[in-house]
Amino acid sequence: MPRSTGELVDLFVLETIEEGLYRGKQPETAMQRVFGGQVLGQALLAASLTVDPKRLVHSFHAYFLLPGDPAVPIVYDVDTLRDGRSFSARRVAARQHGKHIFYLTASYQGDEPGLSHQDVMPNDVPPPEECPPLADSLAGVMRSDVAAAMAAEFGALDFRFAGSSAPGGIIQDFSHPAIARVWMRAGASSGHYAEDQGGDQNVPAGEMLHRCLLAYMSDLSLLHASLVPHHAARPEDMIRASLDHAMWFHRPFRADEWLLYDQVSPSASGARGLSFGRIYQEGVLVASAVQEGLIRHP
Repeated sequence: MPRSTGELVDLFVLETIEEGLYRGKQPETAMQRVFGGQVLGQALLAASLTVDPKRLVHSFHAYFLLPGDPAVPIVYDVDTLRDGRSFSARRVAARQHGKHIFYLTASYQGDEPGLSHQDVMPNDVPPPEECPPLADSLAGVMRSDVAAAMAAEFGALDFRFAGSSAPGGIIQDFSHPAIARVWMRAGASSGHYAEDQGGDQNVPAGEMLHRCLLAYMSDLSLLHASLVPHHAARPEDMIRASLDHAMWFHRPFRADEWLLYDQVSPSASGARGLSFGRIYQEGVLVASAVQEGLIRHP
C-alpha cells in the first residue's frame, strides 16, 4: 500500500485504455486482497474522468462482489447512464481475471445554491494531537508483528482513534455504545514511514482528487463501530470484509487536513454489521457514509 504522499497520489493516476476504459495501478502490499478503499477511490476517479469537470460527485453507491487480487491491475469500465441539464450519472464495473469484482454507481452535479443545515459536530472528542497514532493503537490490540505490518501498509495516512475508541472495537467497557470516533487525514502519516520521505506531505489541489481520497480513507475503519458492544477477539483473528458502501458529499474539504469520522452502528446480525459515519472538518459536516460488512467471529 502507499507509504508516502507521492505514492498515495500516484495511486489515483489511471491508465486510459480507450474511452471509458481505464486500468488502475496496484501498489506493493503484503495484504492477501485489494484494500476496498482503493477500489472505491479508483472507480470513482474513473467515473469522474468521463464527466464535465464542472460537475462533482455528490453521491455514490457500491457493491463489493469478489475479493480483489493485489497482484493484478484492476480494469474499470465506465458506462454513461445520463447527462442531464443538472445531473450526470455513471456506472462503473471493476474487473479482474475476466470477472466482475465490484460495481459503483455515482451521481454528479454542478454548483447550485439552495437550503442548508447540518448536524452539529460532537464536542466531547479529544483533539487529534492528544490521540495516539495508529501504530500505537494497533499495538494495544494486536500482536506486535501484525500491528507493525498494518501500520506500515497505511503509512501514507494519519489515523488516530479518539477517546475510548480502538481498532477492532476492543475497549474495556462492555456496556459502551456502538460508537467509534477517528481522526484521519491523507498524506501526513504519524509514523516514520512518511517522515522518512521528507519534503512536503500535502496532497495536490483538486476537489475531485480529494473526494476520491476521502472515499479511499472512509473504508478503513467504518466497520469498527459494529464491533464495539461485543468486546471482540483480536482483529487479526476475525474475518471482516466490506459488502457495500455508500457516500454523500455535502461540502468542500481537503483530505490532507484533519477530518473527524464520527461512526455509529445501529445493528449487527447474521454475520453482518451496519455502520453509519458522519465526516466533519473544522465543525463543518462535509460527507456521510454507510457501510455493511461481513463479520465472522472465530
